[in-house]
Amino acid sequence: MPSTAIRHIDYDQASQRLRVRFVSGQRYEYEGVPPPVHRSFVESGSKGRFFQAEIRDRYPFRRLDS
Repeated sequence: MPSTAIRHIDYDQASQRLRVRFVSGQRYEYEGVPPPVHRSFVESGSKGRFFQAEIRDRYPFRRLDS
């Protein structure tokens, strides 16, 4: 999963919680992310662009301790 912005993606399908770790080390958890959105995120050619267009500011989130 090479990306210049995103280091790691983790997803819990049962709770529809998406966790994203950025290259800066910051971690965020997004709630209510449907499985097709997660799948498209993982499969996208540009994780950063997909995140900006389809996830950021679209789902409730909280910052996690790094």
